[in-house]
Amino acid sequence: MSDHDAPSALARAAAGALFFDEGDRVMLVRPTYKPDMDIPGGFVEPGETPYQACVREVREELGIRPPIGRLLVADWAPHPAKGDLILFVFDGDVLGPETLARITFADHELSAYDFHPVDELDEMLIDRLARRVKAAALARDLGETVYLEHGRPILGKVV
Repeated sequence: MSDHDAPSALARAAAGALFFDEGDRVMLVRPTYKPDMDIPGGFVEPGETPYQACVREVREELGIRPPIGRLLVADWAPHPAKGDLILFVFDGDVLGPETLARITFADHELSAYDFHPVDELDEMLIDRLARRVKAAALARDLGETVYLEHGRPILGKVV
């Protein structure tokens, strides 16, 4: 069997944005379709890059078009039942009061948002997402991009 004939991973991709308020707290959103908090974002569509998906999802979910910055983390998240997923988290930077005032939930995927200190994320999010968001916040502070597996750093300085 040649390398071209060997089975390869088929992973879905998702992308999200890490937004902050002026108090350096992280935006979490309340999805209408699941009980757990999340960050804004969603699945990458065919023919779309993760960055394009992030911009589109923020526009669809929050009704705003803030500048989306650099990649903070890429997280390999294998799941035996749901399939493998690669998640990309981009820097959404600080959302000022005028941008926050324009947020709407037109697609009805979200019902609310709030900002929370990074050190409280373990209480607010499922474990793997809390690790991913905390790693992304630290990567932002360090000016790095970090590779994760299951929300845990494999390379880079983030611990």
